[in-house]
Amino acid sequence: MIIRTRGLRRVFRSRRSTVEAVAGVDLDVGAGQIFGFLGPNGAGKTTTLRMLSTLLPPTGGEASVAGHDLRREPDRVRQRIGYVSQEGGSYDDVTGRRELVLQGRLYGMSRARAEQRAAELLESLELAEFADRRTKTYSGGQRRRLDIGIGLMHLPDLLFLDEPTTGLDPQSRARMWEEVRRLRDQGTSVFLTTHYLEEADALCDRLAIIDHGRIVAEGTPEELKREVAGDVVVVGTTGTTAAAREVLDAREFVRELTEEDGVLRLYVDRGETAMPQILRLLDGAGIALSTLSLHRPTLDDVFLRKTGRSLRETAA
Repeated sequence: MIIRTRGLRRVFRSRRSTVEAVAGVDLDVGAGQIFGFLGPNGAGKTTTLRMLSTLLPPTGGEASVAGHDLRREPDRVRQRIGYVSQEGGSYDDVTGRRELVLQGRLYGMSRARAEQRAAELLESLELAEFADRRTKTYSGGQRRRLDIGIGLMHLPDLLFLDEPTTGLDPQSRARMWEEVRRLRDQGTSVFLTTHYLEEADALCDRLAIIDHGRIVAEGTPEELKREVAGDVVVVGTTGTTAAAREVLDAREFVRELTEEDGVLRLYVDRGETAMPQILRLLDGAGIALSTLSLHRPTLDDVFLRKTGRSLRETAA
């Protein structure tokens, strides 16, 4: 395992209050995986990431990261990991090449080796033609690729990516997905946080959902989606949902009914047969529809089932 935690905790104390931001996290992340970490704001996601990357000491629990004890050997952990924050780490008035060489020197590389490694990364990240320009002239996607290059400069076994595609246009995001997959295929383990559910679904070999400081779900995207049995029918009415809920809640074809943001979500075995029944029942009760849609379970359905909230809404 490239990451293994047991009971990892972090408590923040002030004069007036004590907040347990991470309340005993158990994680197992296999080497050579892209592992996704999802959670709403305030769930403990960033705090966990900062602990695992040695930026924040744990209050309790145990963790092994890249083969070293997180609490007893933080310096050794840092030698084996790379970290790319959401804000990035490059300076506006420094060239991309100089950024990479400086990072290599900070990790003890000779100047010749640092320059060689920088050239390798600039080529592989398709930044060679911009290498000697100041980074303030880079596009968002180019600058984000440079951030990843900085994190990879010392050949880490494990790379932490915090919201790697936030703020990128669709083309740059797709390019970044390719880079992350390539890293995995070359043997680098990747631990990433993201608010984009389609990103987690497309990229991650496994993922975990954290809420209120605890892991509430873990598995492959397909495993987690299979937990949400059947199809999802979303029903919106022109008035309040109370009457529609009363009509639909006790029906045999409805496995589960939840309400969020003024719409009903019905979990059913077969959506194509359930929808005509829903239409007949609501029409017979004189309830007017504003929306009616059918879709297969997604990671947002998993997130909603596990936390009671939609990650799309909490991200917005």
